[in-house]
Amino acid sequence: AVRTNGFVLQYAREELRVDKDFVLEAVKKSGYALACADDSLHADKNVVLEAVRRNGSVLQFASAPLRADKELVLEAVRNQSSALQYASDTLQADKEVVLEAVSKENGFALKFASAGMR
Repeated sequence: AVRTNGFVLQYAREELRVDKDFVLEAVKKSGYALACADDSLHADKNVVLEAVRRNGSVLQFASAPLRADKELVLEAVRNQSSALQYASDTLQADKEVVLEAVSKENGFALKFASAGMR
């Protein structure tokens, strides 16, 4: 079921929500499945990267170190510019990240950039 609908992860047993392979299949169908995964997988770069490629806003569920990972945050803002709001303070002040985010959606994401970048 998880291969066709990642949202079913919310109904999975705990041992499946901690299973990296199972969760990877779920986030490949729906990035938002990351929200239902075990917290330990919120710190797994491969899992989170797959999730933000499908839905940038799930960056909010990533661990703090991953929200400070430039490669991962760039993927998230490429998918959804407003994901910038979930990036670390350092990356909200990073020129490359902010430019990537504001290059779409009429610059809407600028409001999530650090004050020094506005």
